[in-house]
Amino acid sequence: MIGDTLRRVPSTLRYDVPASLVVFLIAVPLSLGISMASGAPLAAGLIAAMVGGIVAGALGGSAVQVSGPAAGLSLVVADLVQTYGWRATCMITLMAGLVQLVLGVFRAARAALAVSPAVIHGMLAGVGVAIALSQLHIVLGGQPQRSALANIVELPAQLAEMQGHTVVVGLLTIAMLALWTRLPKRVKVVPAPLAALLVAGVTAWAFNWDVTRIDLSDSITEWTVPVLPSGDWHRIVASVLLVALLAGVESLLCSVAVDGMHSGPRADLDQELSGQGVANMVSGALGGLPVAGVIVRSTANVQAGGRTRLSAFLHGVWVLVFALGFGWMIKLIPMEALAALLVFIGVQMVNLGHVRKVHGHGEVPVYLVTMGGVLVLGLAEGVLAGLALAALLALRRLTWVTVKTRPEQDGRFHATISGSLTFLGVPRLTHELRAIPPGAAVDLDLNIDFMDNAAFEAIHSWRLNHERLGGSVDIDEIHDEWYAMAASGTRRSRSKTPPRAPDRWWLPWSHRHSRPARHGVPAPGGPRPASVECQLTAGAREYHRRTAPLVRPIFTELARKQQPTHLFITCADSRVIPSLITASGPGDLFTVRNIGNLVPRRGAEPHDDSVVAAIEYATQVLGVHTITVCGHSGCGAMSGLLSGGVKAGSLPGLRRWLRHGYHSLATFIETADEPLDAGALDRLCKVNVQQQLDNLRTYRKVDEQVRAGQLELVGLYFDISSARVHMLPPPPASLSVKI
Repeated sequence: MIGDTLRRVPSTLRYDVPASLVVFLIAVPLSLGISMASGAPLAAGLIAAMVGGIVAGALGGSAVQVSGPAAGLSLVVADLVQTYGWRATCMITLMAGLVQLVLGVFRAARAALAVSPAVIHGMLAGVGVAIALSQLHIVLGGQPQRSALANIVELPAQLAEMQGHTVVVGLLTIAMLALWTRLPKRVKVVPAPLAALLVAGVTAWAFNWDVTRIDLSDSITEWTVPVLPSGDWHRIVASVLLVALLAGVESLLCSVAVDGMHSGPRADLDQELSGQGVANMVSGALGGLPVAGVIVRSTANVQAGGRTRLSAFLHGVWVLVFALGFGWMIKLIPMEALAALLVFIGVQMVNLGHVRKVHGHGEVPVYLVTMGGVLVLGLAEGVLAGLALAALLALRRLTWVTVKTRPEQDGRFHATISGSLTFLGVPRLTHELRAIPPGAAVDLDLNIDFMDNAAFEAIHSWRLNHERLGGSVDIDEIHDEWYAMAASGTRRSRSKTPPRAPDRWWLPWSHRHSRPARHGVPAPGGPRPASVECQLTAGAREYHRRTAPLVRPIFTELARKQQPTHLFITCADSRVIPSLITASGPGDLFTVRNIGNLVPRRGAEPHDDSVVAAIEYATQVLGVHTITVCGHSGCGAMSGLLSGGVKAGSLPGLRRWLRHGYHSLATFIETADEPLDAGALDRLCKVNVQQQLDNLRTYRKVDEQVRAGQLELVGLYFDISSARVHMLPPPPASLSVKI
């Protein structure tokens, strides 16, 4: 244990100590500003920063998350202070911490992640706007009102009576915050909030402006004993739960977000919730604000190089040392500068990036309702309104049914029903199905993941009635057979089942359908289609219907760029399916196909750059680590070589291309110890694979990577009749035969 600690000392001194100082410089001004926005004593913010760093940093489950007073809780705290007083608010914070501790012990942290991010982002945006509106009055030389609407109503009068010096200090602070990000990196080592407050404070002192100074005289050492709040106990319990849940959810979401910023150990969410609970109990007992994980400080910690929880712990120690030994320096900061800092932070909490994210998932209404509810009704009411709307939208999505019908050229009707079939979708379902003309032949695709009895009865009764009137209904269930099982009386599981891939998707078109021809696809042994386009069109429709919904998430991720690990060179033979015989998926293989899986040697005639271009791109741009050459039994190109070009006599292009296989033929003849018999063709196919591996080494870049161990050459042979893939040994060093 001691040895591990000693080994970590150099890393701690190099990374965690500097990171803790950066976070400390950010934490002090933000903690003071959040205290002011919360209507609490200014020292309460520093106490919460100390406790968040020392207690939550030591006991929490995240390696790099930094905790302290959070701007998102300022509206709740301000309301509690006005309702119950500061000392009772401290007791509510203590009891909220106890609730968090119990939830963490019972491993309930994951449940908090079920809250829609649109609600969280909307809540933070509403809080940010409310903070900006209230603190804007202080910048203008007045006092904030009790609600956001009151602040808006009073703003014109406040603008008419604004004080010159206070406005200049506020504008100077905001200008510094806005311009600081454009300065060189060596200047931005000093955090923007600290630099802005220092410039504003020094300027106000130098010109002797009439501003309000911050005074912490002895308040940091005075202990505010918490007292039990008096009043309706229902409201008190609701307040405790609100603080516990908001602080807990914000901390857990921050932990998840920060996990994506570093490569260290992942956060233990239950331990993190327990640690936050203990921190809130201690902060409430000492007279501090509620504690939560803060994304601004956590991000700064990661960017500054923090690697372990020691950086968060040390940041709390630095805040304690500063508050006890250098608190007098805070007197230089004008109150109006702190208010301007909060205005800037409040505006930044309305994050347009979050709006774009929720817009992509159709959750902008949830975001706007939550934000508007926080501003008009209050934080708790706004959050509840957002949660209610999110639940309604989720219910709507779960029960939404899509029914599409269209006539085909052969007079049949094709209908597709998608979604979860419940009693709520029966009216739409029956309306669309009854619109199909009586007596029509119908292909009905059920692309569903659930069907209740009401939906089954609706489809089944329509089918019986349609067939009674002379029509036909052919039902194809793309997922599990909900309809077929219900029709047979078999009991189904109540839960949804994941989609499964279509049965026998790898079969040829002519073998895939066991029922009569559909969409131009014949049954086994049936007549061939009039054109290949009919087969491809039907196949594309089947892909969109069956496969596209399953693979869309994969292709959405792959759309950014390709990162294949293998270059796969194989024959153009239609029976060789690379993804099938290697069990690979989209994005795994960079594939080159040609007649005979040939790799022209460097400088060979006739000159051809197509294969060489693929090899260069795969090895020098994509960075593949394996090149595989795959031959197969009964290869027509090798048969043409054995015939001396007779079988390719009427195909001049093919004859020219087969010249690249002369080395394979020469090597085969040179090494043959058996007469030419029925197995000669397959032996040549295997020799050809080894020869192409040798041909690859004629390219300098490939040879250098192979010698350096960065690239591996592999030979495969696919025996079509047995459907087996064989690994071929590497070519002998003296394989090449000069022609």
